[in-house]
Amino acid sequence: MINKLLYMACIGLLVSCSGSDNKASVSEKNNINEAFLKNVKTVKAEISNHNEELVLTGKVEYDPDKVINYVSLVNGVADRTYFSLGDKVQKGQVLLDLRSSDLSTLQAEAVSAESDVKIAQRELLTTQSMYEDNLLSEKDLLESQAKLNQAKAVYDKVQSDISVHGTNRGNGRFSIKSPMSGYIVNKNVSSGSTVSTDSEPLFTVADLNTVWVTANVYASNLLFVREGMDVSISSLSYPGEEFVGKVNTLSQVFDPEEKVLKARIVLSNKDLKLKPEMSVVIKLKNEVHNRFISIPTDALIFDDDRYFVVVENEDSQFKVKEVALVGHNKKVTYIASGLAEGDNVVVKNQLLIFSGLKED
Repeated sequence: MINKLLYMACIGLLVSCSGSDNKASVSEKNNINEAFLKNVKTVKAEISNHNEELVLTGKVEYDPDKVINYVSLVNGVADRTYFSLGDKVQKGQVLLDLRSSDLSTLQAEAVSAESDVKIAQRELLTTQSMYEDNLLSEKDLLESQAKLNQAKAVYDKVQSDISVHGTNRGNGRFSIKSPMSGYIVNKNVSSGSTVSTDSEPLFTVADLNTVWVTANVYASNLLFVREGMDVSISSLSYPGEEFVGKVNTLSQVFDPEEKVLKARIVLSNKDLKLKPEMSVVIKLKNEVHNRFISIPTDALIFDDDRYFVVVENEDSQFKVKEVALVGHNKKVTYIASGLAEGDNVVVKNQLLIFSGLKED
């Protein structure tokens, strides 16, 4: 016999008649009940491994080992820039010409040091010739050699100091070259602008072939998240596309501002789809290896702070059962008690049935 609920539901949903149409025959009612039952869908409760899914928020960041911020070591003026924000650059490519009085001083020191080396070389040649003619002692020869070595050391030091700033162009100008291949992701200089040693980095070059995804892990999630877990990452920028990786490291210190631990996922980014500062959603899956009764999450009914399901028996009778949950993810819920393996759980029209049975 069909529950009273079904009859009432069928009358409300499938019959469009006035209140005076109370003379419907028994056969018509049976047809209504059969039509409603055809729209009821059930699945069997089954035993399966407990797979949990946790969803975290996060963002894409640069790999700090593949980012270089160039800060000027001298005060001066940007003579000319050769790049724009977002440009791809190669290692050694000239990005900026810089003019500075500090660099002019270094260039003058380089000229002086080079001159001292040439003088010391000539003096050594003269000393060697006179030593061979027994006109000078070995001590004089050694002193001349030491003088040349000292002049070379001074020259090498000046050249080393110059190389720190860039390529010497003369007249107080130096060319700054890209220290690595990558993309210009930050630019704070333009032709004619003044630069100083305490200013922001003039430019930032980053290799975006590898990026970090940093996920926010709250205290309530600590038992779930661990290093080595598989994750899938999605973004509103690429609907339906997922990026796969693993949790590489999990911080042991809470961020004092956000009150979260940071989980790091290192991803290959050869297609450059993941952009620094892009917001992403990170899904982590955890297989607990404990077996429980499982049902589709859509079958759950939450009412009065409790969970229920509707079960259909062999006589097409329906019964509401309260269930206790072990856990769930977006698609599957794991039941601790209240259901048995093989129970036919209603997954379509269960809310309608539940409401009717609750009123009886």
